[in-house]
Amino acid sequence: MPVFRATFVCMGLLLAAAAQPPAFEVTSVKPNLSEDFRGMGIKTEPNGRLTATNLPVRMLISMAYGVPNNPTERLVGVPDWVLRDRFDIEATALEGAFPQGMPISEARARMLVMIQGLLADRFKLAMRHETRELPVYELTVAKGGPKLEKSTLEEKDCPIGPSSSITCHNFNGGMGRGLHAKAASMQDLARFIENWTDLPVIDRTGLTGLYAMETEGWMPMRLPPPPPPSAGSINPAPRPSGDGDMFDPARPTIFMVLGKLGLDLKRQKGPVDVYTVEHIERPAAN
Repeated sequence: MPVFRATFVCMGLLLAAAAQPPAFEVTSVKPNLSEDFRGMGIKTEPNGRLTATNLPVRMLISMAYGVPNNPTERLVGVPDWVLRDRFDIEATALEGAFPQGMPISEARARMLVMIQGLLADRFKLAMRHETRELPVYELTVAKGGPKLEKSTLEEKDCPIGPSSSITCHNFNGGMGRGLHAKAASMQDLARFIENWTDLPVIDRTGLTGLYAMETEGWMPMRLPPPPPPSAGSINPAPRPSGDGDMFDPARPTIFMVLGKLGLDLKRQKGPVDVYTVEHIERPAAN
């Protein structure tokens, strides 16, 4: 039987009970019916202003609580509209909420708590949080040692929160395109590759600091079914070529890609945060 510790978490009440959790002063939430997803994103400003464009609520929850899109067991009980419906959000922090000189780590933590409060206030979100011992991949340093390039950026150069122009703690690419980062930590790497692994990933490298990474893409752990035949033809449809060809036998595995960075994935058991959505509503009109 799995061992787990359960606690009920109401969004936005993650600070000590005696302290008043930081919150946005003004918040606007409006449905976005556009089918053009090119502008989708979220960004913050040093004064605590947050702007989200054409964003599904699932992405906002994922960011606020560090819950990856995969494995799906990390966030359960999500209604279909949370994945499908998109919103434009404008939120402004109280003056002085992010004073000059505030440590970056504290500013980031404050921003996430404020986004959690926004979800509780406007979407009436409440979740059950469990920490379970489950099968995981531990991200570790390989026998030959790390082969990572230190970033030219330091933590003090990074913005306080998510942004469409982020260079810190952010990856571009993915399974078909590889890992591309200018300043990412090992925790960032574990969270990112978890979107394509069949088990959660926990950072056990012991490495600190920020790194620049550039790799090739990798094949999925579970291959998708082959594409259907073209209409009116008995021959299979042409398979995708180039970076998106998941059927290319020459494409490396995620283990091989990480190995070139001097890293390894080892299957173990470890603590995993699992969130269950207990309640969520579409936001009322502004």
